Amino acid sequence: MRSSLHDLLPPPTRRALAKLGQDVANARKKRRFTLAMMAERMGVAPNTYRRVEQGDPTVALGAYAMALFVLGFGSALGDVIDAKRDEVGLQLDEARLPQRVHVKKSPTSS
Repeated sequence: MRSSLHDLLPPPTRRALAKLGQDVANARKKRRFTLAMMAERMGVAPNTYRRVEQGDPTVALGAYAMALFVLGFGSALGDVIDAKRDEVGLQLDEARLPQRVHVKKSPTSS
C-alpha cells in the first residue's frame, strides 16, 4: 500500500529518493553487510531498512540519517543545504543589496 505522500511527491523528488535508496543498498553490499546487519546497527526493524533501500518517503529522516552514519557518510546530511552552495539564496542576497549606501551623520559635539 502506497501512501498519499508518495503520490504527492514530484517525480524528480521520487527519483532522488529512489536513487538515495539504491546508493545506500550499493554501499551496504560493497561493505558486505546483510540487510539484518544494517537493521541491527541502525536499531530499526529489517522491514524499515528495506524501505530505506526502496527510497520510501514515509520512512523517518532519522532512519536515513542512521543508515548514512552506519555506512560512514554521517556528515553528508549536514551538507545537503549548505548556505555556501545555495545558489538561489546567494542570488537573492545579492539582489537585496542596496543601490547606494548612506552614512548617517553623527552629531558633532562642540
